[in-house]
Amino acid sequence: MLQVKHLLAEKGRNIASIHPDAPVLDAIKLMAQRQIGALLVIQDGKLAGIISERDYARGIVLKGRSSATTPVAEIMQDSPITVGPEDTIDHCMRLCTNERVRYLPVIEQANTIGVVSLGDLVKAVISEQSEQIEQLQRYIAG
Repeated sequence: MLQVKHLLAEKGRNIASIHPDAPVLDAIKLMAQRQIGALLVIQDGKLAGIISERDYARGIVLKGRSSATTPVAEIMQDSPITVGPEDTIDHCMRLCTNERVRYLPVIEQANTIGVVSLGDLVKAVISEQSEQIEQLQRYIAG
């Protein structure tokens, strides 16, 4: 069964992050530059939260606030749901569905080692199912 550590081995452990005191505008620019939908918020080397495009839309745009003067800490999710490298892809999919989140920071021994997105999880499930179908076809044909 596929685990988070397998996904991280394939996609890498690059973490796009921002400080909670940074203006939201900087977060949005960094997300656009990296073509990603969320950033981990890191303070003193530890995960403090997560900010997504959805947080921007709801916390800035809909409330008429300034993204240039509002700090990330004011609109970030400050208690993100996290997973470990040993968690299964199925467990992560259930978390995303039940908790209505798209990004899961990966924590190992109190350190943030990566992040998996709902897109990463779906891609992994599709790949695993394709391999299983291929094996079954070879078994039937053999």
